[in-house]
Amino acid sequence: MDFHAIRYAAGERVARITLNRPSESNTLDDTTVSELTTAFITAARDPGVKVVVLAGAGPAFCSGIDPAHQERMSAADLEQNRADSLRFATLLRTIYEIRKPVCALVHGPALGAGCGLATVCDFVLASRDRAKFAVSEVRTGMVPALIAPYLVRRVGEGRARELILRGHTVTATDAQEMALITAAVPDDQLEKKGTALVAELVEKSSSVAMSMAKDLLSKLNGMNGSDTIDFTINVYAAARMTTECRKGARALINNEVPEW
Repeated sequence: MDFHAIRYAAGERVARITLNRPSESNTLDDTTVSELTTAFITAARDPGVKVVVLAGAGPAFCSGIDPAHQERMSAADLEQNRADSLRFATLLRTIYEIRKPVCALVHGPALGAGCGLATVCDFVLASRDRAKFAVSEVRTGMVPALIAPYLVRRVGEGRARELILRGHTVTATDAQEMALITAAVPDDQLEKKGTALVAELVEKSSSVAMSMAKDLLSKLNGMNGSDTIDFTINVYAAARMTTECRKGARALINNEVPEW
C-alpha cells in the first residue's frame, strides 16, 4: 500500500500504523487524515489483524493540525470548512468504532488533534517523561469541537471542561491520574509494555467477543434506559450463540485455557 504521510505494516495478527511526518512533528494535514482513515479501514477489513497499534515517528506523537493547513482553511468558506471537518470527524469515529482493540503508544507530545487521536484509542500507553498532552485549541483561537464528545466520555465532563477551557499541558503522570491515558511508563519501556499488552490481547481474548464488546461500548452512550436494556439483552444472547463462546465454555468445563 502506497502511503506518504504514514507507515502501515501488518503481521502476526497486529497492524501497526505510524504517523510519519517527523519534521512537521506529525501534524495532521488533509493527506495524513485521509491516509490514517484508509489505514484503519484496511486493518478493520483484514481478517488476519486482531489488534491495531498507533504510534508516531520522530520526537512527537502528533502535535495537532498542520498550521499551514489551518491557515488555508481559515480563509475557506463554510462549506469547505464543513467538508474538512467531516474528514477529521470520520477519522476519529473510524478509530473509535473499529471492532478491534486499538493501542496508542505515545512517546512524545500529543497536542490538540493529536490528543484527540489518543483519546479515541482503547488503550494509551505513554512515556512518563517525554509524553505530554494538551487540548490546546483555545490558546490558538480554535474550539476542539470534534474531540470534545470523546474527551467527555473518557475523562468526564468536569475534567474535559478543565482541559478544554484552560488548554494547558499535562504530564503523562497527570494524564493517567485523570484517566486520559491507560498508563505512564518509563520511557525506555514503552515499546516493551506495548508489546506485552498487544500480546495479551492477541493470545488471551476472543476476537469475536472483543468485536462485539467494542460495538456494545460505542453504541451505549446516549441510549435511554429501556433501549439500553433491550440492546444489552440482545448482545448477551447473541454472544452466547457464537462458536467462540461455546469454545470458551468447553475450555472452562475441561479446566483448560482456550487458544484464540
